[in-house]
Amino acid sequence: MLTGTHVVMIGGDARQLEIIRKLSALDAKISLVGFEQLNDGFIGASKQELPDIEWSTVDAILLPVGGMSNDGLIASVFSNQQLKLKAAYLNETPDHCTIYTGISTDRLEKLAAKAKCKIVLLMDRDDVAIYNSIPTAEGAVMLAIQHTDHTIHHAKVAVLGLGRIGMTIARTFHALGASVFVGAKETALLARAFELGVEPFPLTALKETLKNIDLVINTIPAKIVTSDVLAELPQHAFVLDLASKPGGVDFAYAKKRGLKAMLVPGLPGMVAPKTAGKILANVLSDLLHEQTQS
Repeated sequence: MLTGTHVVMIGGDARQLEIIRKLSALDAKISLVGFEQLNDGFIGASKQELPDIEWSTVDAILLPVGGMSNDGLIASVFSNQQLKLKAAYLNETPDHCTIYTGISTDRLEKLAAKAKCKIVLLMDRDDVAIYNSIPTAEGAVMLAIQHTDHTIHHAKVAVLGLGRIGMTIARTFHALGASVFVGAKETALLARAFELGVEPFPLTALKETLKNIDLVINTIPAKIVTSDVLAELPQHAFVLDLASKPGGVDFAYAKKRGLKAMLVPGLPGMVAPKTAGKILANVLSDLLHEQTQS
């Protein structure tokens, strides 16, 4: 149980609802900021404004998966207000207060450092990324069906990167009957692709490999699908970029060439917010338990 633990949740989307339900069931005290348009009532949760929170009692601050922008704003689909976490608030928090967020920014890092608040990046955790790879792969399948005029079965699919997300995507499309080609830099990952039963290729051969590809799915957060690569891509090909910012595709050139290309880094929250929320809720509750016991 989290009885007596004061958690401030600032902004977010439908995923936050599952986190609220979980923490509420564990008897945490929850202050909701940026949820004035939310009609649901949760036991132990109250809607508040940032200046009205008793920051000296706060044990944890939960930010959305997208975190805080570099201009200090925190997004919320349940509010029209501009939400801004100020240094003055953090300075009032206890020494053990921890900030939980999906990703970080320079601004958040500086704010936390000045207030001596620890930051936990949820999206850097292997467990969160692996769990999230499931709705991500399903979302990729959905988008492939919506934006191409051929079946996935027998389609030539290139997956760039074989990390925690790339592996699940490669395995999923392979199971659906696609001819899957996996591009990676490390020889160990190329060996793993071979073990999965797909066709590995080094990223140095990217341009040549993509000449006959129907679907390109990128998971590498670096500009590797350049204009030179896109120039050789078949006109009917669909490019799906799932990498975190800045992505890995030259979208300006893709548009100029008339190629279908999409950047969708937050697929779990788009296609399966309930599942994605439960994943975060379970991990967060465990982390908060550890924090209260330390």
